[in-house]
Amino acid sequence: MKFTIYQNSLPGPRDHNQDRIAYSYSKDALLMVVADGMGGHRHGEIAAQLAVKMLTDAFQRMALPVLANPARFLSDQIQQVHDAILRHALANDLPDSPRTTLVAAIVQHDTLHCAHVGDSRLYLIRDGRVIFCTQDHSKVQLLYRKGLIKKEDMLTHPERNKVYNCVGGEIPPRIDLAPSMALQDGDILVLCTDGLWSLVEPEEICEILARGPVTDTVPVVLGLAEARANAYSDNMSVIAVNWGELPGLLQISTATMPMNLTTTILGPLPSDGGSAKVGEVPDLTDEEIEHAIAEIQAAIKKTSR
Repeated sequence: MKFTIYQNSLPGPRDHNQDRIAYSYSKDALLMVVADGMGGHRHGEIAAQLAVKMLTDAFQRMALPVLANPARFLSDQIQQVHDAILRHALANDLPDSPRTTLVAAIVQHDTLHCAHVGDSRLYLIRDGRVIFCTQDHSKVQLLYRKGLIKKEDMLTHPERNKVYNCVGGEIPPRIDLAPSMALQDGDILVLCTDGLWSLVEPEEICEILARGPVTDTVPVVLGLAEARANAYSDNMSVIAVNWGELPGLLQISTATMPMNLTTTILGPLPSDGGSAKVGEVPDLTDEEIEHAIAEIQAAIKKTSR
């Protein structure tokens, strides 16, 4: 495999960043995960961090060097994340369980496999246009598909932030698996949270990414989103990939990578400088998050024996 990849997560106007991102790759497979912890529920960052950690950990164990069934891997592992979150909420007597949206993708043998829950998105861009995009599990997307609102009304609709499908909720997640798609050299993959796509149109993303490698162009997209953000905007997170061998790009090549090795790159951990407002539940520190996740994983191991 040869690819160029870039990831970053910005808090935007929020005091805290509940998004988490990561990618992991073996000799013949690449996993990307973007999770958006839901701020309306207590400690959404735990759910997002758990999603990223459990998927990358499972990938490291199982992709040696390929996954037997990428689609089933995504479906099974996302369901396990959901179950782990509910166990954590029950064990700690939480009145409301942590929740997250997520989008995850695997590229194996030049084929894309994608799953999502909620309104974090994946775009597949080819020849300067979006040829595939995940469909948001949101109230406004339902209204738009039914013809009850226009596309231009979606970003200003009073229920634009309502998601009806998530990981960690009372109702088991509906894991939306896209049909597998063959990739071509030059294709671009973009996984992002609603904090980014709500501020930058797909056509604008395509136009900017066409100017050069994602390592140069994605920061431009993030800068445009930041410039347009207002007090109601959200955290902005993205992973983007130029797929295949392209001349002049700084690429990752797995040609000489050992068959039994995987590499995982976690996105930058948020450094939230702001303090919680009066009456607001503060986010957990990184140490508290890792401690909670360690407890969850220990409980999983104990019950699976």
